[in-house]
Amino acid sequence: MSSFNDPASNQVETSIEIQLTNRDRKTVFFRGILVFPMVIFIASFTQSSQAGAAFGGLLFAPALLALLVRGVYPSYVLSFNKSMLELNARISAYALLLTDEYPSIEANPNIKVELPDIAGGAKLSRVLPLVKWFFAIPLFILGIIYAVIGLVLTFFAWIVTSATGNYPENVATYILATIEFWNRLYGYAIILVTDDYPSFSL
Repeated sequence: MSSFNDPASNQVETSIEIQLTNRDRKTVFFRGILVFPMVIFIASFTQSSQAGAAFGGLLFAPALLALLVRGVYPSYVLSFNKSMLELNARISAYALLLTDEYPSIEANPNIKVELPDIAGGAKLSRVLPLVKWFFAIPLFILGIIYAVIGLVLTFFAWIVTSATGNYPENVATYILATIEFWNRLYGYAIILVTDDYPSFSL
């Protein structure tokens, strides 16, 4: 089971291969402990906040300054942000029980994030990035609500999957949609790869 957003939406697209059956109940039961080293790993990227890293290691300030001053989105910043979004997605997918595959620190074809074509920044506004964070406040609030509901559903799925070895498909659909929502939000307000306002719906 996987999902991609509508490519015509000019938003960040997320694809995750989800395991619904034949789950490893032992690793599911101890998932909170097993994922901890990867949480520490991703948190280590935020230590470079003076260089502009934040929000799970995503680079905001360099992208903002380059767009504002030069109207260009540096390719190396774009590549880094894409890699970090995918790393966050791999860790989230494992922590939220969507897969039993331990998150790799390298790319994984089963969990992919695609960014819209920005033509090196030529398709992006030079001024809008200054206020996107403000426009995105309602989305952040709604995203937190979605995330809290997702955590409650994940607890339910943890009990079911630990007991039966099968992950509830309706929970998987919601959790995947929530990850997609947050990636679209990051794409708009944090890594600044689209000027199209994300949808409020999952």
